[in-house]
Amino acid sequence: MINWGVIGCGGIAYRRTIPEGITKAKNAKLISVMDIDKNKAKEVGEKFGVEYFTDIEDILNDTRIQAVYIATPVYLHKEQTIKSALSGKHILCEKPLALNSKEAKDIIDICKRSHVKLGVGYMMRFHSLHNRAKEMVKNGELGEIVFARAQLSCWYPPIPGAWRQDPVLGGGGALIDMGSHCLDLLEYILDTEIETVSCFADNAIHNYKSEDSSVVMVRFKNKAHGVIDSYFNIPDNSSKNRLEVYGTKGSILAEGTIGQSSYGKMVIFLEKDSKGYDASQIREIENGIKIEVPFVNIYQAEIEAFSSAIENDKEPPIPGEIGLWNLKIIEACYESSKSKLQITLRRE
Repeated sequence: MINWGVIGCGGIAYRRTIPEGITKAKNAKLISVMDIDKNKAKEVGEKFGVEYFTDIEDILNDTRIQAVYIATPVYLHKEQTIKSALSGKHILCEKPLALNSKEAKDIIDICKRSHVKLGVGYMMRFHSLHNRAKEMVKNGELGEIVFARAQLSCWYPPIPGAWRQDPVLGGGGALIDMGSHCLDLLEYILDTEIETVSCFADNAIHNYKSEDSSVVMVRFKNKAHGVIDSYFNIPDNSSKNRLEVYGTKGSILAEGTIGQSSYGKMVIFLEKDSKGYDASQIREIENGIKIEVPFVNIYQAEIEAFSSAIENDKEPPIPGEIGLWNLKIIEACYESSKSKLQITLRRE
């Protein structure tokens, strides 16, 4: 059983990770929570029956706590992860890991020197439908993959003090906040890295400093293409957060699996036989085969997997290096948008 402390208990921690993850995980126990907002810390602490604080040191000085979940604004990640590492705490940090790849590299280096485990919160990798899609791609059920798309958008109007609307505080807007999930998810499902990006990032509707619109075209190392679209200016119910994967033998189409929910639906279309060229290009209208998988709560699975890595002294399922690589992709996307050029990524 791993004892957890939470640093930054509002937002995603309060909505999802504490109630669905830490308190439900079979190998985790919530000890205390911390937030600079005293009222929020008190609300969350009392709701879950644990101690609450406004100072991070109260969490880090507690020798009972073995792991911390950091869910604060991005500009605080570097300082808080380093403090946690130097205090001997294992760390699960929300994405993006840091404001930029340099900060992420510093975090990884200090965690290694401190002999603590570092994980990044790409919880969508634990979705049972995403893992079934990954399995079908790996098994060749779709043939050779040629194209994939991941969509994650929402309505996010100007809000005074919102850190996601200021790149100094969040690293950017819709692209780094939501597009980062989509980029990571496509690499995970296709089991190949992004090689080249071409990006548009703009303020189309809202007047805050971060971009409210982003679309990225990518080429993977296996030569498949992809599109990632993330917007802060599309009404919630109008964006179905679609996942699409197309191969030479069929396709996977999903709605609602990308995002904060553990639910959604997915269908697969498979060709019955190999056909030659059909000039009429007639397409049969059918519903496809609904993919049925056991339900998995993505937050519970995330916490259990990280806790298990601590218990068994194994590498975390989503280590800090994945967060670093994702930031390098994001930086290449912003560079592409600014320069209006394709950017090719290279592993150092």
